Amino acid sequence: MDKAIFEEKRRKKFLIQSVIWFVFLLSLSYFLPALMLFYVLCGAYDVSRNSDIDGRLLYRYFFGNGVPTWALSPFNILMDIVTLPYINKKIYQLQDLPEECQPEINELLEIVKQEKVVDELASRAEKIRRSMIFFKWYGNNIDNFYNVPGFHKDFKYIRTIGVSVFNKKESTDEHFGPLRTTLRVLYNINDITSRDTYIKVRNHENHWCESKMFIFDDTLQHRSLNETDEPRYCLFVDIVRPSKCHFVMDLFVKLVAVIMQKMNHIFYSSWVPLN
Repeated sequence: MDKAIFEEKRRKKFLIQSVIWFVFLLSLSYFLPALMLFYVLCGAYDVSRNSDIDGRLLYRYFFGNGVPTWALSPFNILMDIVTLPYINKKIYQLQDLPEECQPEINELLEIVKQEKVVDELASRAEKIRRSMIFFKWYGNNIDNFYNVPGFHKDFKYIRTIGVSVFNKKESTDEHFGPLRTTLRVLYNINDITSRDTYIKVRNHENHWCESKMFIFDDTLQHRSLNETDEPRYCLFVDIVRPSKCHFVMDLFVKLVAVIMQKMNHIFYSSWVPLN
């Protein structure tokens, strides 16, 4: 599809969704003002966790692609409480994670180094603007044309494993992840030499040529960019958030898994699945 036509269709879709959302919010304010106030307060706290707050961020959160995150803000705030005394650091280093979690992530990195991931995916991804493959989704193994047995083992912390591929000159819009039951671990698989391929979480930028790993709370507004003429292959992993009661957080993740099992196409609709 021509990019101009695609952008026009997306703009019209956004306008229609915005009108529907405005009508819904007005109706909720009129018929259930207490509930509306509760959601406004939860949303205000939730969005305040971002740095460099401006009108664009607030509009995106309350009226744009952040609406699912706002809708889930009471649940996400509950997750922040359940994980106390672990304060959400927003951006993490590997050593910030529990000692039992770190070897799991290092094991995945060793598997990636041993496997020819880029070679296996390149022929299917080379003509697609933005593509993705899942090996594990909320603890459930996914069978694909490309089988990596090490990705299908049972882990204590790791719940989702996938690889996203950005073709040359491909970037995402600013967006918010929906849930804080997990943390997102990213590892750039192919060697990058340019600083023009990076992830930006508000005012923080991680350039893959300088640091191959990046761990963060993906309910914060973020954006991935590849402004080079080379593709970018990135391993992404979701891990259960650190907590004194791991089994409780794991139960929440399993509950989310039941709801989300058939919904990954909604949150990754801008990606083409590799199969």
